This record gives sequence, C-alpha cells and structure tokens, in this order.
Amino acid sequence: MKLNNKNVILSSLAALGLALSASAAIAADYPEKGNFVKGAKAWADNCVRCHNLRDAKELRDDQWITTGFHMRVRGGLTGQETRDIITFLQQSN
Repeated sequence: MKLNNKNVILSSLAALGLALSASAAIAADYPEKGNFVKGAKAWADNCVRCHNLRDAKELRDDQWITTGFHMRVRGGLTGQETRDIITFLQQSN
C-alpha cells in the first residue's frame, strides 16, 4: 500500500480518535473525587452511630485513608461516601 498525505492524515485522525475514546473510557471508570461538604455530612451521619466522633487532627492524612477503608467495610459505607469522608477529614486536618 502506497502512503500519500491523505492516507497519513486519515490514519493519524483514526489513531487520535481511538486514543481519545480510550482515555474517555478510562476517565469514566475512574471514581469521582471526594466532596468536602458531603463528607462532613456523611461523617456526622454515619460515624456517630457507633462511636464518638474523633477530631480530624487525631490522625495523619495517610492514617485517615486506612481508617476510612476499614470503616467502609465495618460501617457499610459506599465507595463515594468513604472518599467524601476521607476528603473531609484530610482537609480538616
């Protein structure tokens, strides 16, 4: 197959379209970031059910991640609720 400028341009456009659709699919699968306001509400609504609320400064940011995922399992939180609560606690820290 002989390549000319038209074929090169069409091939480039097709590759670009494929790359853009692949990156859109990856972005669609990536979870939404945490929301501070929703996290504050979810923290107050959920955590107080079982124990006294902790001060956000009691743990480091990385410790809140570990605690958040542990409490997701124990407290039956959704992934988004967990991300929201972790965001709230880290930004309050």
